[in-house]
Amino acid sequence: MMTLDFTNDTAIWVKVYEYVKEKIISGEIHPNQRLVEAKVAKEIGTSRTPVREAFHNLQKDGFVEAIPRVGYNVKSISKEEVIQVCKIREALETLAAEWAMEKAYPVLIQELGKIISESEDKISKQDVHSYPDLDARFHETIARLSGSTYIMEITQLMRRHMVRHRIASFYHSGVFLRALDGHKLIYKAIERRDCDEVARAIHYHLELSLRDILMAAPKEELSETDRI
Repeated sequence: MMTLDFTNDTAIWVKVYEYVKEKIISGEIHPNQRLVEAKVAKEIGTSRTPVREAFHNLQKDGFVEAIPRVGYNVKSISKEEVIQVCKIREALETLAAEWAMEKAYPVLIQELGKIISESEDKISKQDVHSYPDLDARFHETIARLSGSTYIMEITQLMRRHMVRHRIASFYHSGVFLRALDGHKLIYKAIERRDCDEVARAIHYHLELSLRDILMAAPKEELSETDRI
């Protein structure tokens, strides 16, 4: 049995959430596998109540799905769902970048440049666990500086739908390096204030992201006819 540290102020269900999420992302818990409250509670040394709360939040964030009279299963990936989210993100992030350039250009350049520098440092140290957060910060910085709460909310919603599959892909060699190259293209286009170039850079970046996500998806999640 693995016992989590319950001595600090973090809510127990949050710790259970992070514990189960990491197992899903790493592939230790497989797509379509059933999650059993009692088993998880015993495994980590807590009651079923925080486990139930953790499962509920994992469902909200797209990691699991509720099955009536069964419980929760780890959610599998749909190629069509991934494509739709990437297309929505492309349109949304292009608009966000245009607005951010208009409203907060100096801050936008400064913050994106800082994230890129930090990303290069983490790559040199092979700190793979920092990659997902840096990727999220880059895109959410553009959304935040657009000045639109709607864009920020929708951006976060789209990322919640894709976070599990995007994070999983980062553990494959070279994926974050390609993502960083995409970020640099977007940054350079923004630096030149060229909206057409920004749109092309975002399209290119998300096309590569889509391919990496689908290539990283376990065989159980995509049929051979769906894989690219």
